[in-house]
Formats: sequence, structure tokens, C-alpha cells
Amino acid sequence: MITLMSKARSLLDATRRFDFIAPLLLRLYLAPIFWMAGTKKFASFDSTVAWFGNPDWGLGLPFPTVMAFLAASTETVGAVLLVLGLGVRLISVPLGITMVVAMVTVHWEHGWLAIAEGSGSLFANERTLGAIERLDQAKAILREHGNYEWLTENGSLVILNNGIEFAATYLVMLITLFFIGAGRYLSMDDWIGRWVDRRGAGTAGTAGTAGAAGAASAASAASAASAAGAAGAG
Repeated sequence: MITLMSKARSLLDATRRFDFIAPLLLRLYLAPIFWMAGTKKFASFDSTVAWFGNPDWGLGLPFPTVMAFLAASTETVGAVLLVLGLGVRLISVPLGITMVVAMVTVHWEHGWLAIAEGSGSLFANERTLGAIERLDQAKAILREHGNYEWLTENGSLVILNNGIEFAATYLVMLITLFFIGAGRYLSMDDWIGRWVDRRGAGTAGTAGTAGAAGAASAASAASAASAAGAAGAG
């Protein structure tokens, strides 16, 4: 049994040579999400600012123009950096902050679920149960008065609950990238890190050689001085 467990562990450890795939997939998954979110905010910037600042039908945030610009810029630039694998640990912080702000200001009051689900869901609440009841009524109306098969040919009808589920998922992925970084081989962070390490090793080697040469020179001078002193004493 011990031998079998040891072999299994060795096989699992061998897969670590491909561990760069995990952060790469996280980066490529998140990049288009943030790109779409950021560019959409810029495309309708005035509406975004109004939504950020209005306390009645918006978020009621202070300095809405600044906040909208920072959010859109962080998401757009962050998407590019995620694709390049450049500064991934650093950009994960402001991107994570935008997710926390979105969770608290936009999604929190709606609970966990992004899509409304009924009593069979672990996270169902009164809001989603009511949404499912209304969804059933809408489906009944469409079956009776519309071409229901055509309407649902490309996907089922659902009701958006707008809970924190998606934002929380993205936050977890960003936290993971913060700790593990962009990954090896297919990221600029890795290439830059390797270059810095090589430069550092070269500088250390040069400094070591210079130090050894200086020590040898000092030793030679000391020997010469000793010889001169001995000759003078003779």
C-alpha cells in the first residue's frame, strides 16, 4: 500500500511541470469579462456616471465621475494585463476591489444566486421563489399565445436574480492569481523575472570576482611589505 501511494504521489508530482496551465486559464477566462465590462462603461460613460451617482435608481456613490473612470480603466487595462501576463499579482488587487464594491453595492441585496432558482436550490430565498412563480406564469402565457418552441430553441427562459454569485466567483479567481501569479512560460511576468534573475546572478558573479581580486592584491601587498621589512631588519 505504501509503495502504491508513493507511486501515485510521484505521478501527481510529475504533473507540476504543467502547473502553468492553471493560472493561464484563469487569466484567459477573466480577461474578456473585464474587457467587456470596462469598454461598455466607456462606451456609455455619461450613463455610467449617472448610474454610479444617482441614489434613487443607481448606486449613490460619491464622486461618480472619478469612480466610473477608475472602474472602467481598471477593468479595461486589467483585461490587457491579464492576457499579457504582466503585473498580474498587482492588477489582481484593484480588480478584486472592483468586485468587492460590485458585490456590496449592486448584488448583495439580491442574495447569492445570479439566476433565480426554486425550492430545489440550496441558496433559494423568498425573492427567487417568487421569481420562479412568475417565470412559470410567463412560460404558460408564451405556450398558449406564442411559438414557445421557437422562443426556447437556443436556450431556456430564465429570470435574472443578479445576486453575488458571479462577482464572488471572479473575486475568488483573482485572489488565486494574487497568490500564485501569472504562471510560468506563457506570461511576461515570468520572462521578466527570469531576465532579472540572470542579471542579478551576473552582477553577483562580477562582484565576487572583483572582491577576490581585491583580496589577492591586498595579500600581495602585505607579502611585499613583509619582505621589505625583513630585508630592512637584516
